Amino acid sequence: MSAFMRRAVFAAISVVVVLVTLGYGLAAGYLLGRSSTSSDVHMATVGEAWWVLHQWYVEPDSVDSAALAQAAVQAMVDTLDDQHSAYLTAEEYRRAMNNISGSYSGIGVTAAVMGGAMTVLSVTPGSPAEKAGLQAGDIVLEIDSVSTVGMSIDEIVAMVQGPVGTPVTLLIGRDGQELAFTIIRANIQLNTVTFEMLGDVAHIVISSFSSSTNSELVPVLEQIQRDGAAGIIIDLRGNPGGPAASLVAVASHFVSGTLLTMRYNDGSWDEIKTVSTSVTTDLPVVVLVDEYSASASEAFSGAMQDYGRAVIAGEVTFGKGSVNAFYELADGSAIYLTIARWYTPNGHLIEGEGIIPDIMLDASTDWLAWAVEYLTADNT
Repeated sequence: MSAFMRRAVFAAISVVVVLVTLGYGLAAGYLLGRSSTSSDVHMATVGEAWWVLHQWYVEPDSVDSAALAQAAVQAMVDTLDDQHSAYLTAEEYRRAMNNISGSYSGIGVTAAVMGGAMTVLSVTPGSPAEKAGLQAGDIVLEIDSVSTVGMSIDEIVAMVQGPVGTPVTLLIGRDGQELAFTIIRANIQLNTVTFEMLGDVAHIVISSFSSSTNSELVPVLEQIQRDGAAGIIIDLRGNPGGPAASLVAVASHFVSGTLLTMRYNDGSWDEIKTVSTSVTTDLPVVVLVDEYSASASEAFSGAMQDYGRAVIAGEVTFGKGSVNAFYELADGSAIYLTIARWYTPNGHLIEGEGIIPDIMLDASTDWLAWAVEYLTADNT
């Protein structure tokens, strides 16, 4: 078992212990009778409060144990003041797992909380959101007349997703205007890789990293080898990231070695390395990134930059350099917790800083045309 897995298992056990303690009033007495540490005293306080509410509240039938447990865990996570950590109900957790698997029921956008505002990063082609007219950069102000101010990303996702065929109304801020969109939810299949040839250059768009991304990418790489491509544009604009396993599988086609290092709360480190793959390419690469490229897309860009494998062009990326893990709790809910910070192979911290492109591009430049010209002008 790796050091990462040991930490994950220990953390999961710790969370379960917290829930068990909340579930039984006798735990307070047990904790108070031990040789107390600071953590024991605080946990005993929670146990005592649980017992008092159940024992003495004037309307005992209104004391909902499940609601109390959820509120306690929610409050604990909120106290961290970490925008990347969240408490998910059982339903929210199920939806999150569906997203990672590459399909879900919703409207077809990726989004993030940026500067306290819910911002659309990208819109899935052919999705209900695209058909309704949503655009990257839109600010989601309200969902079904409920303000998104103060909501976590997971709370917002839970409100936007829902049963197929049902409507959701979004109030959008765009260019100083407020626009209302009523969108009918549908099954969204995330095809995360699209591809076209721009002359002799392959333009590969990776919209996000999911469990299907590598299997979508492999035939594309095989095809461009057969087509005799002169170079590759990997377009990560608006890519919000995804699971580390997907990052590793994709990056392994281009580089070999350490992709990133992860620093934990005890100061220890783990390395994430590439894996063996039968499909590799040594074609010159330009990676396009923007301010909405986040998480795994930043890790990919950072590794390609550090190894000198690609020219990174565009804008400074989002700056989401934290490692997060789901810890499922006893009632089916989960904590999505920041457990480490990660660094590029050369030790660059991404959290709050992002990836600085080798070549900055602005809105006045046709980024694709620039990349094609760069790759065909023997600049590599």
